[in-house]
Amino acid sequence: MTISSSLNAGVAGLQTNAQRLASISDNIANSSTYGYKRVETDFESMVLSSGGGSYAAGGVRANTQRLIDERGTLITTSNATDLAVRGGGMLPVAQAAQVQTAGTDAPMFLTTTGSFRTDAEGYLTSQSDLVLMGWPAGPDGTIPNQPRDTADGLEPVRIDTNALAGNPTLNMKLGVNLPATETEYGADAEIEQLSVEYFDNLGTSQSVSITFEPTAPATATDPATNEWTMVMTDSAQAGAEIGRYTLTFTDARTDSGLLASVTPVGVSPAYDAATGLVTIDVAAGPISLDLGTIGDSDGMSQLSYSFTPGNTTKDGSAIGNFVGLDVDANGYVRASFDTGEIRVVYQIPLVNVANPNGLSAFDSQTYLPSNDSGSFFLWDAGDGPTGDIVSFAREESTTDVAGELTDMIKTQRAYSSNAKVIQTVDEMLQETTNIKR
Repeated sequence: MTISSSLNAGVAGLQTNAQRLASISDNIANSSTYGYKRVETDFESMVLSSGGGSYAAGGVRANTQRLIDERGTLITTSNATDLAVRGGGMLPVAQAAQVQTAGTDAPMFLTTTGSFRTDAEGYLTSQSDLVLMGWPAGPDGTIPNQPRDTADGLEPVRIDTNALAGNPTLNMKLGVNLPATETEYGADAEIEQLSVEYFDNLGTSQSVSITFEPTAPATATDPATNEWTMVMTDSAQAGAEIGRYTLTFTDARTDSGLLASVTPVGVSPAYDAATGLVTIDVAAGPISLDLGTIGDSDGMSQLSYSFTPGNTTKDGSAIGNFVGLDVDANGYVRASFDTGEIRVVYQIPLVNVANPNGLSAFDSQTYLPSNDSGSFFLWDAGDGPTGDIVSFAREESTTDVAGELTDMIKTQRAYSSNAKVIQTVDEMLQETTNIKR
């Protein structure tokens, strides 16, 4: 019985060391594979006789585990959509073949890094045929509320590289300084003019023309009026008047040169003293015009003798061509256009599970949640237990070649020793057989 158990223990030793060598060879073979998680093989002793009785060798068995929670070093690349996760969490991806058949219902896999580029259909796809998944943004660039414990809201990221984009102007701000000397008696009373460009709903450039006419004192003995008439016209409506206002400024020692009042003339839109806004109606629709609140130093002013329209701003943009993509640390995928327009088109969440090492491993460094890993949750990158997303980066393999080669030497010696045990048992059995002669 003891000799037989010795033989079985030696055979088990050969099997387990062969299994360990297989994991070592797999690790070394993937030492240059981006995102590869090394496999570790541990040995466990087996005890066949417990308590009393004669001793019998139980042998050994191997337990292999992929260490998915280990993270490799991040290296820099030249592609903006080369992505890696710095910290906890994993990127959601789908198999390209399943995207072709199931579309937005393609099952979600997980990975920690990938080099994604748009394919012929616009999907952000890696060389391993993995399609990046994310939440699509609304027309205004915001991400709607999505379920976090299911992948139902995720879609394959698809970019229309032939897209044109433009935004209509919705807001303007006037930061104009009017010359105080023009409201004094005997001044030239020169009318100042300003044209502010805006973009209509089709991305066409239009303009709001604004004139500022000073009000002169009636007699030489009257003080400066500090009053101007502002008239606005719209180029898209053949120069039709869209607003007329009387502006007065204070000349007090404190707050001198700041707005004192804004009075609509006729049927002009009302001025909101709390916000400093006037809503003007151009041909494309309403635009909020910020004149500044009463006494606001950041609004319009009347100082010195120069006309300075230096702080006038607007939003919106003309129609532009798509020029590129980038992904920020919070997972927002942003499309850039040659007009300078940047539009959020997707958000990439990070997927977290309680036990990453319990994930089921598949080809191309992809994983699926399992009973051992626990259920998953979709986090905004940088929130909760997750890290952030790094673009222009790939994650290297977690294999330490020097360590694997050292383990290979140990495994080879252990294998040889177990083979020697089998050889010795064979010789002992031969001696037992020879007793009969």
